[in-house]
Amino acid sequence: MARLSDLIEAFIKQMISDTDGVIEIQRNELASQFNCVPSQINYVIDTRFTVEKGYYVESRRGGGGHIQIRRVNVTGKAGYLMHIITSMGNNLSQHSANIFINNFVDYEAISPKEGMLLKAAVSDKALSGVPLPERDAVRASILKNMLMSLVS
Repeated sequence: MARLSDLIEAFIKQMISDTDGVIEIQRNELASQFNCVPSQINYVIDTRFTVEKGYYVESRRGGGGHIQIRRVNVTGKAGYLMHIITSMGNNLSQHSANIFINNFVDYEAISPKEGMLLKAAVSDKALSGVPLPERDAVRASILKNMLMSLVS
């Protein structure tokens, strides 16, 4: 017998397939449908619909708390970026981030202007309020999420 998490994942994936790659759901409604707590829905989304697995998730507060899940098309430049995103790791120094971004610009996966914005967002200056042990993890997360928004 399949675990509840597996059933929820399969249901969401089927919805995504039926709607050409993008769905918007309400966590409470889905929890009701599966007779579970809303945190179970969060768990499934947080662990099975990740950037590394080719999904971009955006939460919206208020008005019932919609969650949008988008499957990313991974052909061409998007495929190149997705490959890098999945192999990037969970920690990234500013120097390494700049190397990645320069390569993206050199390979024309992103524009020079997008590269400048990415560098500004993941710079040590922008992350100065984040303690050093966590800074590289936050930087990697920001870069991955920004790249996913460019891919989708």
